[in-house]
Amino acid sequence: METAYILINCDLGVETQIINELMKIPEIKEVRGTLGVFDIFCKIEADKEKLTDIITNKIRKIPKIRNTNTLQAILSQGGR
Repeated sequence: METAYILINCDLGVETQIINELMKIPEIKEVRGTLGVFDIFCKIEADKEKLTDIITNKIRKIPKIRNTNTLQAILSQGGR
């Protein structure tokens, strides 16, 4: 199982609409609106192949999402 964090920029004023769409994807475990450079943060858990499919074919195709930035943890570097 892989964990990735997706940082999303979207059109102004559609954050809640996009958050509601993201919550329909079962592999997304957390989704929040954010302040700062990015508009939305979400945490996704899936196997590597499914993770790529969800990001490419579900998340990035939601209308009014402008761009995404995907972060994956390096588990060998520790942390919690």
